[in-house]
Amino acid sequence: MFRRLALLAMVVLLSACAGSQVNHDFDASRDFAAYRSWNWKEPALQYRPDDPRIKSDLTEQRIRQSVADQLDQRGLRPAAGGQKGDLNVQTYLIVEQRQQQVTTNYGGAWGNPWNGYWGGPMYTETRNVSYNVAIIQIDLLDGKDGKLVWRGSDEQILSRTPNPSDRSTAIQETVGRILANYP
Repeated sequence: MFRRLALLAMVVLLSACAGSQVNHDFDASRDFAAYRSWNWKEPALQYRPDDPRIKSDLTEQRIRQSVADQLDQRGLRPAAGGQKGDLNVQTYLIVEQRQQQVTTNYGGAWGNPWNGYWGGPMYTETRNVSYNVAIIQIDLLDGKDGKLVWRGSDEQILSRTPNPSDRSTAIQETVGRILANYP
């Protein structure tokens, strides 16, 4: 019985760590099977906020490559040189600072009701923790009328010191989760 309860608790904890839900929206009146090719709508990557500490040619290359790979896996090919694509692709990297309140309780009594309790008073400490979240948003616009036909986004907490391979992996996984919802 104890093992089953421990297993259930572990499953609940792991599902809580699964991450955020990918957001997506699309125009249901569009025939997505008709879209076969795509182009970048320049600027291909826009930064929000427009901050030089966020902008990076390396990040832009990683996002461009990840999006191109995922579109290729879905049967969408880059338009031949100089031709218009059925879709125009534009991406955004949005960095937001968020805060969360964390409360810690310590101290208090221990013992049991039969022999009495010992210890000092209980203390509660509440503090604000700030962290940065990176949101990648991918917009697909119709190549003929320029209207938005599909949008997807996902977010991830920014790590303080990731190495380049970790950054590439994080971007590839995030873009993969976003475009997994493409119809």
